[in-house]
Amino acid sequence: METVRGESAKSGVKSYRDLVAWQKGMDLTVHVYQATTHFPAGERFGLMAQMRRAAVSVPANIAEGFGRGGGADFRRFVLMARGSLFELQTHGELARRLGWLKGKTLTLLRQGSQELDAILTGLIRSLGKAKEAERLP
Repeated sequence: METVRGESAKSGVKSYRDLVAWQKGMDLTVHVYQATTHFPAGERFGLMAQMRRAAVSVPANIAEGFGRGGGADFRRFVLMARGSLFELQTHGELARRLGWLKGKTLTLLRQGSQELDAILTGLIRSLGKAKEAERLP
């Protein structure tokens, strides 16, 4: 399970790069960039850009939150990352409905997104428990 920076000695997490959530977020971002290269040219500043921004926001928020020292700040940034993931899922659904995402590409994006959602949800829960433990005497 991933932890906040303060517990890095126990978990081996020394950098945001060690977090599975960040790694999976980066993988998903690469898939999004690859998938959107086939969108219509007129979408360069539309849905393509929106999907790419939302995808990049996921690992970027994880890294920024980690860099702020953990605790409540980290949890808040992981929540923002999850929000960006949901935004990406919505954009992906629109692209599917428009016929721009299909087949193996669509499957990879959906699976990657669902897996990352589960990881982020677990991390948020873990950070919430850590936050509660900090308040105990």
